[in-house]
Amino acid sequence: MIFSEKLQLIRKSKGMTQEDLAEKLGVSRQAVAKWESGQVYPDISNLIQISNLFNVTVDYLVRDQECMISCENNEDDDLSKLIEFRLEANVNTYAAYMNETDSTRLDSHDFSYSSGSYTYHDTYVGGEKFAGEEAIWVDGKIQYAMNYLGRVLEQQFSGDFLKEALRKADKKMPYWGQEYYQSGEYTYKCSVTGDFSWFQGYEEIYCNNVKVYECYFHGGIMK
Repeated sequence: MIFSEKLQLIRKSKGMTQEDLAEKLGVSRQAVAKWESGQVYPDISNLIQISNLFNVTVDYLVRDQECMISCENNEDDDLSKLIEFRLEANVNTYAAYMNETDSTRLDSHDFSYSSGSYTYHDTYVGGEKFAGEEAIWVDGKIQYAMNYLGRVLEQQFSGDFLKEALRKADKKMPYWGQEYYQSGEYTYKCSVTGDFSWFQGYEEIYCNNVKVYECYFHGGIMK
């Protein structure tokens, strides 16, 4: 996804018109329209304003996430297999209401999935405010881990929608969900800095343009 597409999707997810965005940035509506059509590119000062306004990094705005991930995969077959397994485990555990196991810590919620030499485990504590970790082992040796911390912000939050969005993860965005996903009145957004080997990210859910959920996460290869 290129900058013009990202800007348009982010703006719409916030319920803003081109006029609204132009007013907040101190530019003309025509300037915003040209950015979103790909005719011109904003200067660095406007990029910084956009990143601050939408709580995303400049790196996220200007980098092509699909290229970054696919290039990494082509160079490292082991990494590609690790990502494929993470996606497979994702649709066989928490996001799909499957493979919940006994607690490994006091009052924790745990999910586990294995395939061949790969083993995935996800464990978290809490409810509306939660913290956890997911990890992957290959032949009994740790290969990947990610920590996360999130919270529900409003009563309109839907756990079913969150799980639906998480099941949409793909090789372009193998961390949580896709960059953007919308269903009915709910919108999911995920932004990531880095690649699968070392990254940090932020996901959020809106219901009728009201933020109802947020989660910070970071992780990478454990070698």
